[in-house]
Amino acid sequence: MRIAVAADGGMVSQHFGRCPEYIIYDVSGNKVISRQVLPNPGHQPGFIPGYLGDMGVSCVIAGGMGPRAQALFEERGIQTVVGARGPADEVVNSFLAGQLPLGESTCDHPYGEDHHN
Repeated sequence: MRIAVAADGGMVSQHFGRCPEYIIYDVSGNKVISRQVLPNPGHQPGFIPGYLGDMGVSCVIAGGMGPRAQALFEERGIQTVVGARGPADEVVNSFLAGQLPLGESTCDHPYGEDHHN
């Protein structure tokens, strides 16, 4: 399994598409086996879901993500987890343990005004 976390300085970013970086976690069982930080390749509507999908990501975690981005991930069979907060490493470990507390997505843009894809 490969998980991508929208991040800002090691913390889960509240703005998926405009975060400075993505932390990619390779997971075996319920353990992280590798971690790499990739800079955000740039915000272009609809680009990042394909970019992360082509890297083999099967789950994306963020604080906020617009409905269009969520729909694009869903079309690719990629799970989205929104409403996460805190240090990315801790969030991923909590997610793998089935204990990740979630809140509301911090993105409140209507479908036609999605700025986080």
